[in-house]
Amino acid sequence: MTHDHPQDIQDYLVFGEYGGVNPSVTDSSTFTFLDPATMSELFEHEIEGCFLYSRHWNPTNKALADALALMESSEAAQVTASGMAAISCTLLQLCQQGDEIISGRTIYGGTHALLNHFLPRFGVYSTFVDILDPAAVIKAITPRTRVIFCESVSNPLLEVADIPTLSRIARQHNLTLVVDNTFSPLIISPIELGADVVVHSLTKYINGTSDTVAGAICASKAFIDQLVDVHSGATMLLGPVLDSFRAASILKNLHSLHIRMKQHSLNARYLAECLQTVGLTIHYPGLPDHPQHERMTRLMNPDFGYGGMLTINMGSKEKADELMVRMQDAKVGYLAVSLGFFKTLFSAPGSSTSSEIPAAEQEAMGLSDGLVRMSVGLDHNIECSFGRIYRCLQEMGEVTEREKRSLELPVAA
Repeated sequence: MTHDHPQDIQDYLVFGEYGGVNPSVTDSSTFTFLDPATMSELFEHEIEGCFLYSRHWNPTNKALADALALMESSEAAQVTASGMAAISCTLLQLCQQGDEIISGRTIYGGTHALLNHFLPRFGVYSTFVDILDPAAVIKAITPRTRVIFCESVSNPLLEVADIPTLSRIARQHNLTLVVDNTFSPLIISPIELGADVVVHSLTKYINGTSDTVAGAICASKAFIDQLVDVHSGATMLLGPVLDSFRAASILKNLHSLHIRMKQHSLNARYLAECLQTVGLTIHYPGLPDHPQHERMTRLMNPDFGYGGMLTINMGSKEKADELMVRMQDAKVGYLAVSLGFFKTLFSAPGSSTSSEIPAAEQEAMGLSDGLVRMSVGLDHNIECSFGRIYRCLQEMGEVTEREKRSLELPVAA
């Protein structure tokens, strides 16, 4: 880890108007000027400490953006009203009619829909490849390619991208590498590994309380200035403005992110190891048999573990659905989409968060309809949580007598 990112955030001091320990919330859409010349100048370029209109910048949003830039080791950042707004504005700023994007095929369903259905309406087309295969990425490059897009840890299959290799390919062909780091904030630092732009859904781990929707773009100052340009900037002209009250709330939660990511990771690794012992097919980057375990170990910031996401392959949609209903009834967590909440969340991505991906493509990428995606929460007694999951599996007949004897089952509350 090049920087101690939690320390950088802790050392970032922004006081409230009357000396408050939290920044003041700027509840204004527009801002006054003492000099008309200053207002005119602000239409041409940013002036430190001056604000024009909250669709452009707001002091509270700027404080959050600057903290996120510290977290991702970027020169600057911009916050948006959702993660999809961050991705959409980034790609629309980088591409124009006739341009092409190369994307990993195992990505969030909403992103897949944007690339596959929405952007082609404006003449921007995407090629989906196995992002783990550098040769496939290179083969897909054409004279019209502008962007390589991937997720650092993919949704929902938890494949780990080789960001340094993708960065070298992008630089060799004068492309921009955009990485969605939603699944692995603090764990992976894409810009330090060679990415040009990092996007986040702040809704997930960074906020951590499932009470708001927000996004972020972390990049060079030049690119962020392009995004907020009053004449041609995607965030300025499309207007995905994050409410300042929500920005203030996310900024407070950001200060505990390092603690939360450690606990999410510890709990997820414990469940992954125990569930694998039971005999289930588990995908988790922290397991030695995960195909990219060595890569994840090499690229990650080790203080924060392997992340809080795991998947269980139950073999069929019927079994996946039954397990999720039983787990919710047993108070393991909630049958709900999204992730990064303090409670465990689980869903079947093939029929929910990845449902935008056509069935044939889901099959090609290995996305089984029996897959259960779990965002493991901050449970204090994770042994108890596993005990509850284990009993659900017992009730379903998914645990054999041999497995019962081989596993020392924790006592559940």
